[in-house]
Amino acid sequence: MTDQKNRDKHKVDLWLTGTEEPSWLVEGTDEGAQKMALHETERRRADQEGLSVGDDRVLDEEIAPDDELMIVNMGPQHPSTHGVLRVHIELEGEIIRRSKPIIGYLHTGMEKTGEDLTWLQGPTNVTRMDYLAPFHNELVFSLAVEKLLGIDLPPRAEAIRLLMTELNRVSSHLVALATNGMDIGALSMMLYGFRDRERILAFFEKTTGLRMNHNYIRPGGVAADLPPGWQEDIEFILDKIPPRMYEYEDLLKANPIWLGRTRDVGVITLEECLALSVTGPTLRAAGSDWDLRKVFPYSGIENFQFEVPVGEHGDVYDRYRIRVEEIWQSLSLVRQIAESMPDGDYKTDDRKVAPPPRARIDESMEALIHHFKIYTEGFQVPEGEAYVAIESPRGELGAYVVSDGGAKPLRMHMRTPSFANLQALPVMMADSLIADTVATIASLDPVLGDVDR
Repeated sequence: MTDQKNRDKHKVDLWLTGTEEPSWLVEGTDEGAQKMALHETERRRADQEGLSVGDDRVLDEEIAPDDELMIVNMGPQHPSTHGVLRVHIELEGEIIRRSKPIIGYLHTGMEKTGEDLTWLQGPTNVTRMDYLAPFHNELVFSLAVEKLLGIDLPPRAEAIRLLMTELNRVSSHLVALATNGMDIGALSMMLYGFRDRERILAFFEKTTGLRMNHNYIRPGGVAADLPPGWQEDIEFILDKIPPRMYEYEDLLKANPIWLGRTRDVGVITLEECLALSVTGPTLRAAGSDWDLRKVFPYSGIENFQFEVPVGEHGDVYDRYRIRVEEIWQSLSLVRQIAESMPDGDYKTDDRKVAPPPRARIDESMEALIHHFKIYTEGFQVPEGEAYVAIESPRGELGAYVVSDGGAKPLRMHMRTPSFANLQALPVMMADSLIADTVATIASLDPVLGDVDR
């Protein structure tokens, strides 16, 4: 009996390699071998037709091999998918053979909404995409509009933008570390991460009036100057967070449970990252030093010193370490920016774009009319198209805008990092344990508002 099964397996192997006709048609072939060959036929047809293995037309229990595959859905309600993400998983026992992220459950329509808003109203819309990094959304949209306008900003406006975005990078990475820890079981990390994030959000609220979705960075500069006492607020943040970072190191860096759950888990190579357009900490963890702040500097960030941390293995642990190191680098940037903050105006003096100073409204009817027209009709942007990209906490964030010369975008499209990075999930999860799924998803740090825009 054993010899017969070996012969049948050999026939199937020959058919799969294309060296013989389908042996399962030969009379007397083992039934299990026939099922295996039929199953492979369905798989090949699925690949040719671009069908999912989870499609009922492709995978049928009657033709599944003896070690049956099981299809499970993780999400979109599952809390550890970090939003309304659904992952279609094909399991062989506890091993993931195939997976497919399924998006589209959020339905925000922000790109289409942006075409009905004036250029000045645009930041109120885009700030809600990546809600953990709202300043980066506002910055990239404003830079694209300013590229079409052809205007330069005062040094203070650019420095304020950098200060807020680097603080935002720290707060976003703190959420990533906190939720990654909670997903794996380090509940203390969740409490610590959100505790320290609050210190930064308090400063955001004092400066912009809101903790999130600020509408603070706008075309032409920022909405308001830094508040009185901002230097003391920044010093407080820089005094409190670094000691906490050493606590995180003690808690996780050499923790055997943490290492066991993150080392060699969710591995993706540099070549795979480049093929899938993966950017941000995931790309740098795989061995690339690509960072748009270095490659294509913006807002004067080239005037400050910082390093780009790079990993080696491209696993969950390396992605965790990259974010920790980036927090240190961003804190250094915040100190440099705060200590060298220039004097001057916080917005452009081009009165076709920026409203007049508030004090002038009480003194001049022309200023009042100008203020009214700016905030009701908006300003005109020359005809053309522009694309600008910056380094958000999740990777390359790009804004593409088209103007027909009016007060609203003709077309707006955002190149968001979470959308591109999710493509890597099937590669990272292939042939891994189902128990590692949560850690792998968390290490990507996806924001679904950044995906379903």
